[in-house]
Amino acid sequence: MDALFDEHAIRDDDLRLIFSCCDPALTPQSQLAVILRYPCGFGISEIAQAFLASQPAVEKRLFRARESLAARGALFDVRRDEEVRVRLDTVHDALYLLFDEGYHGAHPDEVVREDLCYEALRLSLRLLDLPAAATPKSHALIALMCFHAARLEARLESGELVPLDDQDRSRWDRALIGQGVRHLATAASADAPSAFHFEAAIAALHCQAASVAETDWERVSRLYGCLFELRPTPVAALSRAIALGMAFGPRRGLEELNRIAEREKLDSYPFHAAALGEFHARLGESERAAAFFGRARRLARNGAEEQFFARRRKAALGAG
Repeated sequence: MDALFDEHAIRDDDLRLIFSCCDPALTPQSQLAVILRYPCGFGISEIAQAFLASQPAVEKRLFRARESLAARGALFDVRRDEEVRVRLDTVHDALYLLFDEGYHGAHPDEVVREDLCYEALRLSLRLLDLPAAATPKSHALIALMCFHAARLEARLESGELVPLDDQDRSRWDRALIGQGVRHLATAASADAPSAFHFEAAIAALHCQAASVAETDWERVSRLYGCLFELRPTPVAALSRAIALGMAFGPRRGLEELNRIAEREKLDSYPFHAAALGEFHARLGESERAAAFFGRARRLARNGAEEQFFARRRKAALGAG
């Protein structure tokens, strides 16, 4: 237990440690927080961003969870299939958040952390070594990671974020895209699709489109609608609103953004303000667009995001 909670220890990448943190005595949110904090080494601010929660709330949750786990006196060793199945959903979510933090997380110095992305993918592939974990949902999660990882090289150029519209698609890793397609095909055997199925299908559409303009945005918006039914979070609603705006025009996008329930949870999320800025810019409302991009810049979590939003603000004013 001391090794698990040593802040300076080199993190063991064995899945047993992650499964061990999924103690049924803890709530799923607390299990996730423990996994991200200790085996994955996330900072408090990064966990708070992932949960759209305050840092004090995360600290309290971690303290209570740590006390509960420490009372056991030993790590729980997952050996039986039924034990794997009970904990698998939380492990999926933890690996997903680990990848997401690497792809577009809240680290103050690095906007893209390829090491986290590939570690999450590696651990997800190791799930397939466990018979009880080699499920369609695991394959869907792996497919999603493959599609996103395929675009990593094109997301940064000279330390600056490159939006999807401007990425050089010839730099996308076709081998990883092919691997994602194969895992997504295997995932199709599921009795009922998971949120990862819908996210992977959306990522596949992006990877297979020749350009942003040729992307099937109507289908993307429908898939986001299905995703929102399974995972009705403000971030999922934001993604759906953006897709609808791309499919049916910026006014529709703004209407959907303004309909999001619990919008206040997105107040500190820079990409909410940026989405508002993009749609106002497409309508030629340069001053309003610049104001939202300015807000996004103030909310930026690292220098690369700040520079990106500053460029978008300048472009909006120039267009006006």
